[in-house]
Amino acid sequence: MHTREQVILRRDITAIQIPDGNRVKLTEGTAVVITQALGGSYTVMTDWGQMLRVDEKDVDALGKEASAKADEADEGTLEERIWARMRKCYDPEIPVNIVELGLVYDCTLKEREDGDNDVFIKMTLTAPGCGMGDVLAQDVQRQTEELPGVASVDVELVFDPQWDMEMMSEAARLQLGMM
Repeated sequence: MHTREQVILRRDITAIQIPDGNRVKLTEGTAVVITQALGGSYTVMTDWGQMLRVDEKDVDALGKEASAKADEADEGTLEERIWARMRKCYDPEIPVNIVELGLVYDCTLKEREDGDNDVFIKMTLTAPGCGMGDVLAQDVQRQTEELPGVASVDVELVFDPQWDMEMMSEAARLQLGMM
């Protein structure tokens, strides 16, 4: 969801600077404008033009509530649930989830003797030098490892093949006005 709501931080938080991925401390009382709210995280702009991502654990500082976990991402086979959870991960600059953007190349499950699964995910970035790569990979890992039946998650950032706009789903291209 795109928005332009100005809020005043209710407490100190650490946010992630976009696009370099550096952590930045914001203090209580700082004015920010919410520009995007998707997948539980928020993209905000400060008065001095800094674009930052606020993680779901800190949305209360924006006067918002964390999203409920139980939804369609918790139905179906384990693989279907993993893909649904990855659809809750968003590039903070683009209002389309990483699956529809074509950033997830592979998701493989390997069942263990105890019945749980090791999950191996290969994903890429829209640009190899993107500083948000580790942040997006951590989002995918966190969303996946929360699911029952998942023992471990290995998210690998790969750059072969190189991502291009043709990898986006039709829905993503439509949403971004590229059709």
